[in-house]
Amino acid sequence: MRRKRRHRRKKRIWGVVICLLGILCSIPAWHVSADPQKEPESQSDTADTSLQNVRSEGCVPLPVWNPLQEKAEQITMQAAETQLADSGQVEHPSVDASVVPYPTSWNIQETCDVIRTTYEDYTGDAFFTLPNGGMVKNKTDHSNAELLAESELPPAFRIAVNDQPQVLIMHTHTTETYEPEVREHYDPQFSYRTTDCSKNVVAVGDAITAELQASGIGVIHSDAVHDYPSYNGAYDRSAETVRGILAEYPSIKVVLDIHRDAICSDTTLSQPIVTIDGKEAAQIMIISGCDDGTMNMPNYLMNFRFACRLQSQMEQQYPNFTRPILFDYRHYNQDLTTGSLLIEVGSHGNTVEQAVYSGHLIGKSLAEVLLDLK
Repeated sequence: MRRKRRHRRKKRIWGVVICLLGILCSIPAWHVSADPQKEPESQSDTADTSLQNVRSEGCVPLPVWNPLQEKAEQITMQAAETQLADSGQVEHPSVDASVVPYPTSWNIQETCDVIRTTYEDYTGDAFFTLPNGGMVKNKTDHSNAELLAESELPPAFRIAVNDQPQVLIMHTHTTETYEPEVREHYDPQFSYRTTDCSKNVVAVGDAITAELQASGIGVIHSDAVHDYPSYNGAYDRSAETVRGILAEYPSIKVVLDIHRDAICSDTTLSQPIVTIDGKEAAQIMIISGCDDGTMNMPNYLMNFRFACRLQSQMEQQYPNFTRPILFDYRHYNQDLTTGSLLIEVGSHGNTVEQAVYSGHLIGKSLAEVLLDLK
């Protein structure tokens, strides 16, 4: 009788252990805020009818322990293998883990629409207009009046036109890419990621770089990949890249992290565009981070001044080119200089050509701003 009781007790214990393991293995590892102190934006924020243009990058994943983490990485590799196979560029099952090619064939679905639009009407208490053009969306506890006064102050740095680099262009999410062409529908199986630098945001960075060089401004463009094969920890890796370059070239005053946005619903992609000099450009958005007291970013308002100067210059030259500056509690490694900004160039509904053209426009305006800061 005693043996039977012990046996039943052991069965109950093992049952509890198995249940606990099942619960642990069901915890997702990838829905963690990019800034540990900041919660991701709510659905109501991104669904704001006055401005549906706030990227969902508040949910950039960070590495956390989870029993399924290894499995998640295997799934990522399998997805890359599937994309390789679908592209028709490989005939063998082996996959080069360092490469994600841009597709050469598509599985277009007529139920998946590309919505061409121009963002230009912004309403609500969060928005205010800059004196020299452009707008700001303020999602912080700072008053609009306080930020408006700050926007009129000059940036904290000066540049030199010599043989030393003044600007660093880089990409935390290097593999972000775009649509291949203007079309009514899209391929829902496409990940909008590629290591092909002629198709991803590196091509946009090349365009900005070319315009700065043409204006005599020294620039370094890093095409280091930080988000593949692992997306987790991309901002940590890009911070190390930036710190290393700043240590080697202390003359650098400006660091621009060039991304593309992701404006979409379950069955639509937005293609925010504006026609400039007869060509379609992807609308852009600057993100300037604010410190809530926990991000070790004491000079964030210096970045904001620079953001406002660049925003106004672009709007003066190219009306409706910009969406409002997003001033929010974000980190994005903007503690590294007083000229650090993140720029969203279009969304994944835009085409590569539209985004690259926008890169040239950004570069022209940026050159004007910087040459005025000699």
